[in-house]
Amino acid sequence: QVQLVESGGGLVQAGGSQRLSCDASGRAFSTYAMGWFRQAPGKEREFVTAISWNGGRKNYADSVKGRFTISRDNAKSTVTLQMNSLKPEDTAVYFCAAATTSWIPFDNKYDYWGQGTQVTVSS
Repeated sequence: QVQLVESGGGLVQAGGSQRLSCDASGRAFSTYAMGWFRQAPGKEREFVTAISWNGGRKNYADSVKGRFTISRDNAKSTVTLQMNSLKPEDTAVYFCAAATTSWIPFDNKYDYWGQGTQVTVSS
């Protein structure tokens, strides 16, 4: 069993930056692919970014490429999402997710989810 706890959400102005963290419990963290998803009000949850078990592979949604960066620290069981040049359309609840497969799931199917953290970008 893996528990994921997100932190770092809040209110930020457009053009600003914010850093989200996801702390994971469980000794197998270093073998999991990790991802970030988001869900805006009235919309379906969407993929944001993901990272393979060793950080060697990273995928990004087109909407965040060049602005967001995912990273991980397996020694600390943490995955981080650095968000720059934020836009009002980035406003959403951001979820951290873990996949027991070591490589990024092509079908976006993840096994464990955090509770989410709200990010609000004001114009």
